[in-house]
Amino acid sequence: MRIAVTGSIATDHLMTFPGWFSEQLLADRLDRVSLSFLADNLEVRRGGVAANIAFGLGVLGLRPVLVGAVGADFEPYRVWLKDHGVDTDSVRVSSALHTARFVCTTDRAQNQIATFYAGAMAEAREIDLREVVARTGRLDLVLVSPDDPEAMLRHTRTCRELGIPFAADPSQQLARLGREEVRGLVEGARWLFTNEYETALLGEKSGWSEPEILRRVGAWVTTHGASGVRIRREDGDGDTLSVPAVEVPGVVDPTGVGDAFRAGFLAGTAWGVPERCAAQLGCAVAATVLDYVGTQEYRLHREPLLDRIRTTYGLGCTAELLVHLRGLS
Repeated sequence: MRIAVTGSIATDHLMTFPGWFSEQLLADRLDRVSLSFLADNLEVRRGGVAANIAFGLGVLGLRPVLVGAVGADFEPYRVWLKDHGVDTDSVRVSSALHTARFVCTTDRAQNQIATFYAGAMAEAREIDLREVVARTGRLDLVLVSPDDPEAMLRHTRTCRELGIPFAADPSQQLARLGREEVRGLVEGARWLFTNEYETALLGEKSGWSEPEILRRVGAWVTTHGASGVRIRREDGDGDTLSVPAVEVPGVVDPTGVGDAFRAGFLAGTAWGVPERCAAQLGCAVAATVLDYVGTQEYRLHREPLLDRIRTTYGLGCTAELLVHLRGLS
């Protein structure tokens, strides 16, 4: 199964604040916030939602096609991604702008304050998925993740026109999108991905109720952090598939955990394993990311990954997944 992942490619600047943001916020002064947090350390890492997801898919043995826009400073990052199984030949390189930057500070409670600079990502709207298909051959799925809004809409339209199944992951861009834009991204998606907060925001932005959204997508996957994942459909018996998260004592860094879940889940669906097993794999990959600083610094090893799944969920899915994880060391 050939998956294209469209979206942001960025460099992450990750800092840690040794206190709690909540202690610095005054309830009667929230309309005039002016704060500076003295960070203990700085980590500069590779990131961007699409690149993170593509990296995870590549590590799991798929060869995803990464589609996005970057600056001329991308070359070392390109080599890294190619070394981890990612097809980067459809990435557009800007002649004028730098690769996007994500600057994030995390406090002791794992709360985060972040800023994203788009940079070359603004040129993603110039990318035509038809050219990607002409180069790679038929795509089985396109994941439309946070990107330049015009690029997200263009890729979704092209998928419909070419009859390519697509997954919608509007995520951070929901705040910038209007009602018709949100509806245009969601309508007809095979998979819709949101976290718990984005679920409520999606309803508000689209003007659709949850049943109305479910009528328009194949399945709605909602991540709930430490509470796990919920998958809903309109058809079938109406039951919700709930998969608990893998417990991780002493979380090191939460950045990129949602991207890692998507990589594991989509890999499982690409292999054709039962949906519950795909979600368990996604949760196990997400748990692995929590042990590292940065979104692409983790390593996946077959036995520790399967052990997380066995410990949390029992033996049910291990045989299903083992067949597809033999390529891991």
